[in-house]
Amino acid sequence: MVLAKPRGFCAGVVRAIDIVERALDREQGPVYVRHEIVHNRHVVEKLRRKGAVFVDELSEVPAGALTIFSAHGVARAVEQEAARRGLPVIDATCPLVTKVHIQGRRYARSGRTLVLIGHAGHAEVEGTIGQIDAPVHLVSTAAAVDALPIARDTPIAYVTQTTLSVDDTRGIIAALNARFSDVTGPDISEICYATQNRQGAVRDLARISDLLIVVGAANSSNSNRLREIGAEMGIPSHLVDDGDGIDPEWVRGVTTIGITAGASAPDELVDSVIEALEHLRPIVISQLNGIEENIEFTLPAELRHERRRTSA
Repeated sequence: MVLAKPRGFCAGVVRAIDIVERALDREQGPVYVRHEIVHNRHVVEKLRRKGAVFVDELSEVPAGALTIFSAHGVARAVEQEAARRGLPVIDATCPLVTKVHIQGRRYARSGRTLVLIGHAGHAEVEGTIGQIDAPVHLVSTAAAVDALPIARDTPIAYVTQTTLSVDDTRGIIAALNARFSDVTGPDISEICYATQNRQGAVRDLARISDLLIVVGAANSSNSNRLREIGAEMGIPSHLVDDGDGIDPEWVRGVTTIGITAGASAPDELVDSVIEALEHLRPIVISQLNGIEENIEFTLPAELRHERRRTSA
């Protein structure tokens, strides 16, 4: 068994969870979180047990209750609704998502037609579109570029969802440049560092593995991309929430099992997968050499001196 490096939590996820835990320590009453703080039910349930209340809409938040926006970001309309109601808010939006919002607004102000590369319905995409006071054209594939209702000589700009496949995004950018004569946007290297690192690591892992197991939630975009990369490289690849998702048939006759985890999956879930596999066969665990991530994002000022809970 070989573990990918890096895998699991990224700095944006660590920051978002830390925000909720420190807010819970500070508040006397419940803390309300709009949508899942990150896309992982284990993380959400753990925070719920500590007192966090997860809601779909701000209308579910009682008057005056502390409200936290998830790591995926929210539309300006949500921010305005919270302000109208006088709700105290802490924004846990990942700083790299906020950077996309800023880029998009800057391009729109410059008069360019904006294209967002991303997946319809994803919380980050909805938040990004809602942060830009101009029309936004959403594309998720290179083929969709030809269907854009934009004249070929229109100056355009693009921004990207942070959790996309780097290769797919590169292909869509190439399609934009092929169709339009005046295109600007961030370099592919500016896609979220964690997305790039985990996708690079899973490619290295897939080259030496007979089976790939990705630990992550079904609604986690970055986790799904990791599984897709393994499948594209020709090995059986499966996405599991935890060790309970392991099918004994997957490992029958397999020599090398590769394991990685999406950016919102904690180490304890990887451990549960390893434990499940150990019940099926003897295993020897090694880890690939990989990038050592040491990025940290600053907490909101009002929470920097709060202590984080450590109890389960």
